[in-house]
Amino acid sequence: MAPGDPARQAGRMSARPRRSGVPTSGGGPTAGPSHSTPPPARFAYDRHTWKEIAHLLANFPAALAGFVYVVTTLVVGAGLSVTVIGLPLLVAGLFGTRVYGRLERARARSLLDMRIDEPSPMFRRGGAGFAGRTVSALRDPVGWRTALYAFMRLPWGIVTFSVTLVSLFVLWPVLPYLTRGLANADRAMVRGLLAPDEELEARIAELESDRGVVVDTAAADLRRIERDLHDGAQARLVALAMGLGLAKEKLTEDPQAASAMVDEAHGEVKLALQELRDLARGIHPAVLTDRGLDAALSAVAARCTVPVKVTVELAERPAEAIEGIAYFTVSELLQNISKHSRARTASVDVWRTADRLLIQVTDDGVGGADPAAGGGLAGLGERLGAVDGVLLVDSERGGPTTVTAELPWRA
Repeated sequence: MAPGDPARQAGRMSARPRRSGVPTSGGGPTAGPSHSTPPPARFAYDRHTWKEIAHLLANFPAALAGFVYVVTTLVVGAGLSVTVIGLPLLVAGLFGTRVYGRLERARARSLLDMRIDEPSPMFRRGGAGFAGRTVSALRDPVGWRTALYAFMRLPWGIVTFSVTLVSLFVLWPVLPYLTRGLANADRAMVRGLLAPDEELEARIAELESDRGVVVDTAAADLRRIERDLHDGAQARLVALAMGLGLAKEKLTEDPQAASAMVDEAHGEVKLALQELRDLARGIHPAVLTDRGLDAALSAVAARCTVPVKVTVELAERPAEAIEGIAYFTVSELLQNISKHSRARTASVDVWRTADRLLIQVTDDGVGGADPAAGGGLAGLGERLGAVDGVLLVDSERGGPTTVTAELPWRA
């Protein structure tokens, strides 16, 4: 066969690989004798193109329904907001926009092949009662963004419907390219206005988790207080009542035995009072309320088995809740030093930086403390995280150990 044989040339061209930069679907060009030549005019649309065409043609009725709903409910609700029925009507309108947004996200998933998560429920962050739920609904960013989406979609729906319908009969050779451009604009609108805010959703999940930690911690503290009262002071008071009853019976028969019983009951009263003081100190120490962190932490350090140097540099006292958390954080860390560190010295430093309260507890013990192993440090980190705090532990084996706690500053 001669070198110029057309059959040989055709075989060479069919064996030549296609370039990756040339589209091969949606009516695009295929490999041919020249990559610069326009694609042949043929009716070759894949299913993705037809789904995008269906989405663009459905834009107008969907946008019309959303526009009418938003104008009817939200505008009327806002106009009647000075009356009794205005705010409930506005809340109902925002709830309806969420339903419209859910339908639009479903349409985008099925026709535009988008993967969009559903936002959190409207009343997920609301307060208790009717007033709290109303305020939550009126501040709902998802509802308002969906209302904006529905309001601005009507002119866009008219444009996409008209252009797609006309191009389907007149410009069908370039319709796949035109459809893809209009569909990409639709994707941007859906992603920008209907997709949930990932940062906000993550923050909501974090706050819900923190709320659970706070509830669990409060329940555990209540159980501890109940157990301490039942096993400690309550048992001593019961024994005291029985002892005084026996002393009363023997008061006339054996005064000396009755006097000994009264002395024993007096000792029981002192022990019960001491246990109640310790329990009250565990709930909230009086020295913290009266004199602040410096004196309270010095008192805690005096009870530690390791010599502790306390340095508190605060120009003013933080809020009572933050002050209490800081106190119990240092108290628990010093207890860990007494029990596990085998340290010779330790130090506690407390200071403020901008809007954060920083606490650093250091010891020269054996080290090896790891919050990931669970135990007290892990629980302490969870309790600090519940109030937007942070716990950092630097403790190599052999020591030293430095634990830094960071709390939000509230005056």
